[in-house]
Amino acid sequence: MSNPNLKKLLSNALDQVAGERLLGLLKVPPALSRCRVGQVTRLELSQAMTMLLFDKLTSQVAEARAYLADVVRNGEQVAFDHGAIRTVRWQHNGALPAGEAAFTRMLRPLGFVFNKEYPLTRLKMTGRSYYHLDAPDDVAQFFISELHPEQFSREFQEATTRVVITSVDPLTPQAQSMLWELERDGTLALGDASALLGVLVSCFVRQHATPALRDYGILLAESDEMAWIATEGNTFNHATDRVADVAELTQRQHKLGRSIKEKVEVSRTGRVMQTAFRAEMVERQFLAGDGSLVTRTVPGSFYEFITRHPYFDKDRGIWATDLSFDAGNAQQIFKMTAAA
Repeated sequence: MSNPNLKKLLSNALDQVAGERLLGLLKVPPALSRCRVGQVTRLELSQAMTMLLFDKLTSQVAEARAYLADVVRNGEQVAFDHGAIRTVRWQHNGALPAGEAAFTRMLRPLGFVFNKEYPLTRLKMTGRSYYHLDAPDDVAQFFISELHPEQFSREFQEATTRVVITSVDPLTPQAQSMLWELERDGTLALGDASALLGVLVSCFVRQHATPALRDYGILLAESDEMAWIATEGNTFNHATDRVADVAELTQRQHKLGRSIKEKVEVSRTGRVMQTAFRAEMVERQFLAGDGSLVTRTVPGSFYEFITRHPYFDKDRGIWATDLSFDAGNAQQIFKMTAAA
């Protein structure tokens, strides 16, 4: 299937060769088989954004690249299930809106709608999922988690403030104006859509300044998740590949010597099964006590796998994909970025 608008958005953001490679790697929603050339729908823009974010994450995770090379050799494609973002719901967040509001203000005009809330009690976080209204089964969902610093010690809260108070807001007034137009009309001219796409992708990075090493240590002592946010910010924590049999895939990846999680997490319903590679270890800079920069190795992002078994929707009288998540699964998967 070829969608000229999607192809143009990707080639403008990357280049023609990279754009075509991404189109060959990732499955595209069947709903995009029709388009009006030059007039980009919210579905087309959303698909382009999720594909670029997937590409960005996998370029930074070596085991994901190795796995994707296998996919390409086998002539297969990836069904991108969801991307996960970590945020901090804190009033001292600089210019960036606190918590998930920094992203829902973009996702809603793009056509994403709230699905369910998941208390991540052990982590002192709350997770919420959003799926795309126009193609819920086929466009990658967003799983956005908020960390609650008020549930930690005063020293932790003060360190959190020092880390995130320098945050800038990448969403420009012009981009906000285009989002309002997209929400009103459902479409944008191709030129505007390409410009907006670049700004949207830039929102999925760290927005605050280099953290102090002392503050990182304070955060790490109480929360691996907040320590991760200190270095990685709002970049994709993980991207998830929807596969037919996550248990069978786990066995294959073990045989290949990859760092896949040994235990497959199973939801309470028994319909959602998840596992993941361990997070890529990355080098990040910190401010030392004397103001100099020091480098430390810390956990980065990772690649996840999920199997979603269908369920019978009595209200609609059909078999449907279970698009839900599981709080227990999520809290176990989050451990893939725990510091060594």
